[in-house]
Amino acid sequence: MTPLLDAERCYRAVASRDARFDGWFFTAVATTGIYCRPSCPARTPLPHNVTFFSTAAAAQGAGYRACRRCRPDAVPGSPEWDSRADVVARAVRLIGDGEVERSGVPGLAARLGYSERQLHRLLVGELGVGPLALARAQRAQTARLLIETTDLPMADVAFAAGFASIRQFNDTVREVFAATPTELRQTAPAGPPGVPGRLTLRLAARAPYEAAEVLLFLGVHAVPGLEEWDGTTFSRVLDLPHGPGVVHLSPAPDGGPAVAARLDLSALRDLGTAVARCRRMLDLDADPTAVDGVLGADCALAGLVAAAPGRRVPASPDADELAVRAVLGQQVSLAGARTLTARVLQATGTPLPEPVGTLTHAFPRPAALADADLTAVGLTGARRRTVLALAAALASGAVTLDPGADREEAGRALRAVPGIGPWTAALVAMRGLGDPDVWLPGDLALRRSLAALGSSDTDAATRWRPWRSYAVMHLWALAVPMLSTRPTTPTRPAAHARPLPLDRSAS
Repeated sequence: MTPLLDAERCYRAVASRDARFDGWFFTAVATTGIYCRPSCPARTPLPHNVTFFSTAAAAQGAGYRACRRCRPDAVPGSPEWDSRADVVARAVRLIGDGEVERSGVPGLAARLGYSERQLHRLLVGELGVGPLALARAQRAQTARLLIETTDLPMADVAFAAGFASIRQFNDTVREVFAATPTELRQTAPAGPPGVPGRLTLRLAARAPYEAAEVLLFLGVHAVPGLEEWDGTTFSRVLDLPHGPGVVHLSPAPDGGPAVAARLDLSALRDLGTAVARCRRMLDLDADPTAVDGVLGADCALAGLVAAAPGRRVPASPDADELAVRAVLGQQVSLAGARTLTARVLQATGTPLPEPVGTLTHAFPRPAALADADLTAVGLTGARRRTVLALAAALASGAVTLDPGADREEAGRALRAVPGIGPWTAALVAMRGLGDPDVWLPGDLALRRSLAALGSSDTDAATRWRPWRSYAVMHLWALAVPMLSTRPTTPTRPAAHARPLPLDRSAS
């Protein structure tokens, strides 16, 4: 058993087939040689025959293969890696984003400021495996998705999934899934004829999950040309390492805790990165039981949590983009922020080879934005200087906001940029870096909700840790009813009260 797992608690979860623990750990059964999710419907193994692993990679490294009945690679990820800020969690987030595929273990270690040997020792000490094994497990999952959802030749699948050779691909698939790639394809459910570069996936979440509400929040903030919202489906352009992609997201047709994603990719080798960024954007790996347990026990928030269990924090797939958008949104209305951002997009964004509906551009990368002429966009001189200074800092590495960023260091670096203050830096931490424990100082909508609840900023600083970002979402929904798909609560302000914009505080 890898460190930090309580065997007795894990076994109780397995015995009760508790789906809340899916993705938290994996159960390996010595008598069958397979590893499963805790909610696997198979007969519960005897305690002395099981070993628990915190990652699928660790189970694979110990010689176990994935259960073909419960599909342990199709569960939500562990919320631990999103909530923690230490180097192991940062490494796991970067590996999930495809850093090993792009720059290898040396690049991953350099990005984190450690030697390869130090990083390997830290990961093995906590997870039981090193960065290569974690990346291999991700490649195996990507390969299964491509095998089962496309009709690509296996050689194309192998290289799109990140394998260096056909032999490595075949060996890994056999080891992990106890089947050849051809056998996996033959047993996959039949689907409609495939379109090159297009995949349809089911992105699982922990229940409860209100997909319509998460997509509504993203849709309300949609920027023309970059994002589109039709009332059911949220679509947007993704700036991926090997070319732009477009994702269309809608609630799962079966009504379960999941989101249906249709991906159109320029390069299939970006699939793993695209899925990781969509999961982060939709906050699919959160643990609603832990969040609601803390916030729901507070007298001020109990009614809000009871009315909207499992509320999530919608994020951005690109923290650099979110930072620029946060600056553009300072001290203007939501509609004004969308208009300004659309102008910046049209002036400096990367055009798609062909428009996809109303989607026309990928958001500009920092280097392109830093050299752009924004005089015709309609920004004030001070705001224009802040945008350009931020873009230059992001392009030079003075500010780093990728999934492996040190959150405290990123906040300090952001606040050092002229024109960026605590509110903007906090918003980037919350919706760019996915920090679950962020409070937005001075936010007008939060002040209004706190006053209605008879609470104060002091509560946020103490009682609502470590889930203050989720408290923010509940309070925003109270102040701005159009962001919620759930019933109103008695503590909500009167329906005729004028809602305040969200992202409009001073920096």
